[in-house]
Amino acid sequence: MTPDTPRHHVVVLGGSLAGMLAAAALVPYADVTVVERDRLPGGPAPRRGLPQARHVHLLYSGGARAIESLLPGTQEQWLRAGARRIPLPTGLVTLTAQGWLRRWPEMQYAIACSRDLLDHVVRRQLLALPGIGLLDGTEATGLLGSGRRVTGVTLRDGGDGRERTLEADLVVDASGRGSSAPQWLAALGFPAVPEQAVDSGLAYATRVFRAPAGTEEFPVVGVQPDARQPVPGQSASLVPIEDHRWMVTLSGTRGGHPSKAGEAFIPFARQVRHPIVGDLITMAEPLGDVHVTHSTVNRRRLYEKAEAWLAGFLVLGDAVATYNPIYGQGMSVAAHSAAALRAALGRRDLREPGFARAVQRTIGGIVQSPWELATGQDIQYPGAIGTQPPAAARLLRGYMDRLMLTATGRAATCHALLDVLTLSAPVTRLMEPTVAIGVLRGPRLPLLQEPPLPA
Repeated sequence: MTPDTPRHHVVVLGGSLAGMLAAAALVPYADVTVVERDRLPGGPAPRRGLPQARHVHLLYSGGARAIESLLPGTQEQWLRAGARRIPLPTGLVTLTAQGWLRRWPEMQYAIACSRDLLDHVVRRQLLALPGIGLLDGTEATGLLGSGRRVTGVTLRDGGDGRERTLEADLVVDASGRGSSAPQWLAALGFPAVPEQAVDSGLAYATRVFRAPAGTEEFPVVGVQPDARQPVPGQSASLVPIEDHRWMVTLSGTRGGHPSKAGEAFIPFARQVRHPIVGDLITMAEPLGDVHVTHSTVNRRRLYEKAEAWLAGFLVLGDAVATYNPIYGQGMSVAAHSAAALRAALGRRDLREPGFARAVQRTIGGIVQSPWELATGQDIQYPGAIGTQPPAAARLLRGYMDRLMLTATGRAATCHALLDVLTLSAPVTRLMEPTVAIGVLRGPRLPLLQEPPLPA
């Protein structure tokens, strides 16, 4: 593109993290209009369209690095606003299905804060850039175009209900798990896109507490379920967030849901595989009610496998795949998808007929490993709904169980595991010869019998 060439115009649907990161990826190459149904708050505050923000979120290092590449300085801004950089596994006290992880010296890291703060900083960083426009309080109602190319969107103003159109060289749907893309594509005569779903029947309950004095450097504490046991999977997680608070999220699969009742919160936390989280929050002051969410189905739309694709249209973030939030990879997958979009823009013009399809296939590859890891566990819980994985996937699950056990007592194996779980390395990292030999040998050190808490 030369200085005399008119800049492209792109519409991004969705003003949450995935949409803002997609806009950040695009802005060096186009003018971008972000369309968001909610009125976005001016600070780190909740909004109706993101109920899952009330629960624990950890942004892993692979996602944090991808965001930093798109919006330099973001990580420093999070930390200035009160977020914490948690070294992994140094800053973890975690009971996995196979045992307590040791707190080895730092291998990766995570950003710990509320989702409201996380999104606010990204939003502020993005909207300060030239070439970015925001239409909040505005709902996208459909796509403009034909069966070959999308040329824009139809919009409805949330204030007066007026309908209008907005033309674009590219439309990016980052509108989340409630995306209307399948219906819009059908209206343009596009064949139905195949879907996959695995539903463990999971429910989440979260409460925020005032952290006790002297816990400013407290680790992230978590008790994970063991999917191999024929009982509902229940977990408890405590994450230090800004303003000297602890955010505590409890979860349970079908037949073992946590309650919305405040008086039931601590008893549930104490009944999971280890009572550590429940014991800790007896020392903390609750700050508000318990918030419960039931919408936790793993769902994937295989847009990358479509026989044909519309030029000028791209889908990413939760609109492509949603995961059980316990695995904490959704934000990092969105960040990597946006980074892949930026890389593609450096090689090709976004109006090229095959551009959107190539990027959509790349996003499908980014989604694949986290999807397999999440659903391979969730399908094991009692009453889980979904297709059982093929024999090869079951074999991989057995290898992963052995690897997780080895990681409790072998630092090199733990390092490889964290590289993959934080989306800092591809899943092939777990198959490297040195890692596989370590898994074959098993843990060097005996299992810890107690949580490795600080004094």
